[in-house]
Amino acid sequence: MAAYRGELLAPPRVHAGVLTFTYGRLPGKWYGYRSYDTHLGGQQLVVLHAEPTGEVVAVAIGSALSAYRTGALGGAAVDVLARAEASTVGIVGAGRQAWTQLWALAAVRALTDVAVFSPTTARRTAFVARATAELGVAARAVATARDAVTDRDVVVLATSSPTAVLDAAWLSPGTAVTTVGPKQVGRAEFARDLPDRADLIVTDSPAQLGAFDPPALLANTPAVHLGAVLADEHAGRISPEDVTLYVSVGLAGTEPYLLARLLGL
Repeated sequence: MAAYRGELLAPPRVHAGVLTFTYGRLPGKWYGYRSYDTHLGGQQLVVLHAEPTGEVVAVAIGSALSAYRTGALGGAAVDVLARAEASTVGIVGAGRQAWTQLWALAAVRALTDVAVFSPTTARRTAFVARATAELGVAARAVATARDAVTDRDVVVLATSSPTAVLDAAWLSPGTAVTTVGPKQVGRAEFARDLPDRADLIVTDSPAQLGAFDPPALLANTPAVHLGAVLADEHAGRISPEDVTLYVSVGLAGTEPYLLARLLGL
């Protein structure tokens, strides 16, 4: 909600050569940034400065901080968008982003059945074993994406696929969908049928959604700020039959924000 209220300054990410920067500032407390290799997959760096001195008070290296803040944002979205009784989850993807989404979902809902699909049998099997062991959820691997998303209360798309991984017709009424992977014109893990099916589209940063180059597949589609729903300034889900779509773009500034919270700053 801090970003929605203007308390957290979080402009869209900036590209400079092979590096991408995301910046955040909580005036009077701290400012910081994340830098990462846009194309080559190098390590990420998050740096936190104290205000007003500018002293560097924390540095985090690696991708875990970013992945878990993305998961936490997804958990917050599902908490306000999914039906109160939602307990079944379908996940397409079995990587780090899929894991942190499930990690956060398990914190906001009592999950009774998690269906996981990945094209690689070994990856989905390993994901299910980890979910059972570490989160204590009833998880199972399934053979197709359709098996994963059909008759689910919550659906998570967390892939690197440049083409659609589901048909929106597979979704049941009332499903809360999260998309974490590619979402640009010409490279997206979903097609236009998904936003067309949705009764409500929400994102953590409308500004970032509108700043993609090439443009986001939803660039000209109205999207509600997640902060507005969290602040009860937008109703969110109206009917139990509504299909909601949360479009995760990774709100800039949330990496230093999370680092500051972990340090109690």
